[in-house]
Amino acid sequence: MTVDSRGTQYLTEKLGVEIDAELLDLALTHRSFAYENGGLPHNERLEFLGDSVLGLSVTSMLYTRHPELEEGALAKRRASVVSTVALAEVARAIGLGDHIKLGRGEELTGGRDKDSILADAMEAVIGAAYLSAGAPVATEMVLRLVEPLFENPERYGAAMDPKTALQEIAARQGLTPPVYTVEASGPDHERRFIATVTVARWSRSGEGTSKKTAEMAAALDLWRDLSDRARV
Repeated sequence: MTVDSRGTQYLTEKLGVEIDAELLDLALTHRSFAYENGGLPHNERLEFLGDSVLGLSVTSMLYTRHPELEEGALAKRRASVVSTVALAEVARAIGLGDHIKLGRGEELTGGRDKDSILADAMEAVIGAAYLSAGAPVATEMVLRLVEPLFENPERYGAAMDPKTALQEIAARQGLTPPVYTVEASGPDHERRFIATVTVARWSRSGEGTSKKTAEMAAALDLWRDLSDRARV
C-alpha cells in the first residue's frame, strides 16, 4: 500500500519539497502497521537519519543566528526545538497525523495524535526529504517548519519543559498549582501511560511511553489553553 496521490500532493505542498513517493510512503509507515501486514519495512531507519539532519540543521542555524550565546544556552535552545513535544507540534501544523499508516491497535487508541508517533514520523519525513532532494533542500525545509518555535520564545521554552512552564503560568494567573494523575496500561514491554493534569477548573490529558512523556504532553496542552485564555 502506498500513500494516495492526493495525500502525497497535500504533504508535498505543506513541506515544499518533492519527496520520492516510495520514500514518503516508507516515512509514513509506523511499525505497528508493518507488523500487522507481514513484516513490511517501516519508518524507523528513516527516523534515525532524519534525527541527524534535524539536529545538524537546527544546530547550524542557532550557531549562526546567536553569536552571543554560550554553548550551554545553545544546547538548551536546540533541545527545545528537537524535543518530541516540539516535533509533534510541527507535525500537527502540517496535518501529518492524517497520513500515517497505523496498525489497528494504535488506530483505536488515538495513535494519530500521539506525540511520540507524530515526532517519529516527522523525523522520518525529514530523512526522506534528505534522500530525495539533498541536504540543502532538506535543511531549508527543516528550518522553515521549526521557525514558529523560534518566533515565540515562551512557547518554545514550554515545548522543552512544559511542566515548569505550566506551573509558572498558573502562578502568574493566580491559579492552583498543577496536579497530575497517571494511569498505565499494556504489557511490560509495551507500556503506555495516560496522564491528566488539572489546574483550577481546567484539565488536559496526554499519552506517552513513560510517565514523564505523558505528563509533559498533558502539561503542554494545558499550557496552550491557559496561554490562549490570557490573550483573550
